[in-house]
Amino acid sequence: MALCPKSVLITGANRGIGLEFVKQFLKLDVPPKFIFACCRQPDSAEDLKSIASGSSVVHIVKLDVQDQSTIDTAKTYVESKLEGQGLNLLINNAAVLHLKGFYDVTKQEMMDHFETNAVGPLIVSQTFISLLKQAAGVNPTAPMSCSRAAIINMSTGVASISENSSGGIYPYRASKAALNMLTSNMAIDLKGDGILVTAVHPGWVKTNMGGPNALIDTETSLKGIMSVFAKLQGEEGTGKFYHGVKGELIGW
Repeated sequence: MALCPKSVLITGANRGIGLEFVKQFLKLDVPPKFIFACCRQPDSAEDLKSIASGSSVVHIVKLDVQDQSTIDTAKTYVESKLEGQGLNLLINNAAVLHLKGFYDVTKQEMMDHFETNAVGPLIVSQTFISLLKQAAGVNPTAPMSCSRAAIINMSTGVASISENSSGGIYPYRASKAALNMLTSNMAIDLKGDGILVTAVHPGWVKTNMGGPNALIDTETSLKGIMSVFAKLQGEEGTGKFYHGVKGELIGW
């Protein structure tokens, strides 16, 4: 099934995986009519501004997942552009990573990770839920999909409890494991509204966060993820944890 959402919102879109999402959506056979590329500091997002300058589709929006006022302002702006058609796809991508272990992690680092990596995506999803419901209602008999109405939470393989064999990375692992639980919960609670909710691991990607020793580049990661997005449909596509590059399920 072709991936063809009319509107997409991406948090953390100024660099890395978020920026590559913008590029890949523009390359679709039928690109979205609206790509809302969100970041904390739009004025300094030079790569994103360069893309937006050449495309009327891309709208750069200020949004800090730790700042409710920016989330509310972003929602008002997005709603004003959508012409009553709602938001088809919300990608919760913004995240923070500190490589701290048992002996050196602090309470504040744990709290910062939970606020950005778990609470942030929940609050963004809550704020935009009316627009996702609106989109789902445009085609009420269609199966759930990323083209109809969906929330994708960008997770990580190191959040898997069942596959953890190396320990460490306490704040990132724990906060992303919490995001996985939120994904499972939201999938159950929003299924009746026709909204698909799934978690995706992008692989170990060469970004500022992933570092230079990572295994793949952003383009390779995103091509895999976009392929997974296209396949997500109905009951089988929601409430899961996918490896975006391999296309297979990861154990919670």
